[in-house]
This record gives sequence, C-alpha cells and structure tokens, in this order.
Amino acid sequence: MYSDTRFGDLLKGLPRNFFNKAVAEHESDKHSKGFDSWDHLVAMIYVQLSGAAGLREIEACFNGQSMHHYHLGSGDIKRSTLADANAKRSCEVFGTLCKEMLQQTHRQIRKELKSLLYLIDSTPISLKGLGYDNWTLQNHSHRTHGLKVHIMTAPNAAAPVYAQITAPNINDIDEGKKIPLEKGATYVFDKGYCDYNWWYEIQQNGSKFVTRLKKNAAITIVKQRPIAKNAQGIILEDAQVCFKNRKPRGGCINHYHGTKLRKIVVHRPDKKTPMIIATNDFKRSALAIAELYQQRWEIELFFKWLKQNLKIKKFLGRSENAVKIQIYTALIAYVLVRAYRKRHGITQSMKICMVMLRTGLFQRPQTEQKEARKRRRRRKEQQQLQGALPI
Repeated sequence: MYSDTRFGDLLKGLPRNFFNKAVAEHESDKHSKGFDSWDHLVAMIYVQLSGAAGLREIEACFNGQSMHHYHLGSGDIKRSTLADANAKRSCEVFGTLCKEMLQQTHRQIRKELKSLLYLIDSTPISLKGLGYDNWTLQNHSHRTHGLKVHIMTAPNAAAPVYAQITAPNINDIDEGKKIPLEKGATYVFDKGYCDYNWWYEIQQNGSKFVTRLKKNAAITIVKQRPIAKNAQGIILEDAQVCFKNRKPRGGCINHYHGTKLRKIVVHRPDKKTPMIIATNDFKRSALAIAELYQQRWEIELFFKWLKQNLKIKKFLGRSENAVKIQIYTALIAYVLVRAYRKRHGITQSMKICMVMLRTGLFQRPQTEQKEARKRRRRRKEQQQLQGALPI
C-alpha cells in the first residue's frame, strides 16, 4: 500500500483547487513550457524546507529523489528553468495563495480562541548590490534598501494571519489601515502606527488597542485612576485623558477628540525614562495592559525566527519578482509546517519540527513503521522458536 512521504503529506495543506483558479486568473501558465506554476510552487517550498543553498544544490538534491516526484505531481527541475521562472512568472499567484492560506489560518483561530489578540508590525528585508540596486534605489528609505514585510500575528496561536510586501518607504500606518478590524479583538502595535483617526476607527468598531503615546501628544488629564497594590512601583500612573485639540494640524481633524483615552506610565528599570502606553481598554488592569504591550516583542521574535530558519535573507534571484516569490513561499512554508505539526500532534517546537522535516523530507514514516513492526514480529517469532528447541 502506498504511503506519503513527509513532503507529500506536508503539501496536503495547500488548497490545490484555489491555487488552480489563481493560476488561471493570473494566466501564470501561459508560457510555462513544461514547468508550470505547480512545479514552481513545489520547488520553492522545497527550497524553504530543505536548506539547500543555491540553484545547483537545489537541482541535485531535488532531482536525486525523482522516484517520489510523481506523487508530488511534479518532475525534475533545471536550475536555469527555475531561475527564469522566478524572474518572469508573476509573483501575484504566489501572493494570492499566501493571503488565502493566512485567511484560512485566521478563520480557524477565530473558531478556536475566545480572546483574540493581534500584534502588528513590519520588518525590513535589506537588499543591496548588483541587480538589487536597479529597482531598490528609487523607493528606499533612509534606513532600508530593499523591501518591507508588514505582518499581523496571533501570538496565542503562534501564527501569522495577515501579510503584505511593500517598498520600505511606505509608512507602517498606511498598511495598518488596510487591515480588516474585528469586533472584540485587541490590537497591539508600536509608535509607527500613531494615527488618532485610525485609533478612533478601532474604538468605533468595538475593538481595543494598546500602543505607545508620543511624548509631544497634547493631552489633558481628566482623572487619575487608583493603582493596585501589586502594581505599585511598576505602574507609575494610570489616568483617563483626552486630546486637547480637535485640529492638531492645519485642516486635519482629530476624530478621537472628545473620546476618553487611558494613559498608563510604566517604570522601566533598564531605561532612563518610563514607557507611556495609550489604550481604549478601561476594563483590564494597568499591569495587564503593560504585559500586553510587552507581548509585542513576540512579533519581533517571529521575524527573527523566519530569517533564521527560512530563506528570506539570501535569494535565488535579484529581481523584485524573484525576491517576492521567495518571501511569499517562506510564509506559505511556515503555515504548512504549523499545520503539519498540529495534524500529527508534534509537541516539539517549530524549530525542531523543521529540523525533523529537513532531515527526512522524502522518508515514508508509515512504511518505515510498518517495516519496523514486521522486524519486531520476526525477531519475537525467532526467539520463541529458539526457546522451543530441545537441548
């Protein structure tokens, strides 16, 4: 009886019908010449999981397992064909698939979790040098040449649920405003998402936000709130405040003016100045709000994990299209590994799960287990026969 390899089992998490529709919509197989979008997707997911360094190594390692290609619905790859596909096949079909898989994950999380907490941030992808400069210089920021990946994660489920790739000179808040808001959810983000009208939109949606308040914010203290005994020395101030000005800048109306806001000042022993948090959550304790903002560092750890364990630092191509394809397939690979780990009840960390997959992508666990049971049964039968022989 046929049994799947680990790689084949992993690819079951891909919505194949949706992908086929996306391929038809974007006409990405119009000039495929024997290497279609599915072949391309399988190859790029293999790139993310195998740890292969370059095109030659990818070609040798993947083609060395040709007996398994049929069951993957794929075939041998050539490094020149893969390089051409990365350069010429539109990244939009991979972006569409990535967003669909993140939405599927998001829907599943909403069913499983009662309290929805989301972390929002972005990370730069630095790209400099020959080939990159042709398209990065025109849209670079003062800090980054390359791209910026905007992500929203659900830390309680350790999963990304939204992603967008932009030029580095796009402000975080411009992408933050595009994220669909959920009633009852709590959003945590840093000062890069300071827009009082967006805060007001979150408030009107029935959602909560936790963020940093800028030092020059013009606010008036309405009343001081009592600080709990277990928070004294950590929480320096807990107050209800409101914005002073309805029009803080010429022609710009602050819609949050007249709506109550909570200001929490938190002591930081490792810093000279305390941290000032702004939130519209008046139910949680000040200490719980501070801990929520501290959780924001989990998205930084997520970015670090992606860059250390998946291939989004060194790229197989230097065009913008090739780089975006590799970033999208990295996120797709993460979602697939997370689903594989959950499906098989693997208790080890995502990193250990990645190592297990990397060392045995084309192994057949069920077949190996079956053979192991057969060996144990034969050994037991032999021992019984030996024990029955006359001395």
